Amino acid sequence: MEESERFMREALLEAEKALAAGEVPIGAVMVRDGEIIARGHNLRNTAKNPLRHAEIDIINETAGIVGDWRLEDCTLYVTVEPCPMCAGAIVQARIPKVVFGTRNSKAGCSGSVLDVLHEPKLNHQVETEEGILQEECAEIMRRFFRRFRKNTKD
Repeated sequence: MEESERFMREALLEAEKALAAGEVPIGAVMVRDGEIIARGHNLRNTAKNPLRHAEIDIINETAGIVGDWRLEDCTLYVTVEPCPMCAGAIVQARIPKVVFGTRNSKAGCSGSVLDVLHEPKLNHQVETEEGILQEECAEIMRRFFRRFRKNTKD
């Protein structure tokens, strides 16, 4: 199995945890030297905190592990294209590469709505790889929103 797929499968496991908790099912893992050093999933509803996105949580955790705010030797794998907040944090943390599964047509900031990750006016641009396990990443989001709509009708 290709390395990107292997790590994206781990991010999908985190997304499943979010789904089970009633959260928007986005999962992420941070990789350094070929090893996962942090993992997480959305906890915004659980924590009642708008900052508890998977990417923000693992950037915070990784900075503690690495002992620096510059995460220049890490790669972030996330099931869905990062939102504006997360894209900004990725740029600020100097993460060199983000791999994501599916686009986010409502809030994606790697080209879907905005392109924060590649903005040449910022002091850091991020290499991106997209579409890794795209169908699986999109399907878990569809499952969540089908369930959400059904519960809203009931």
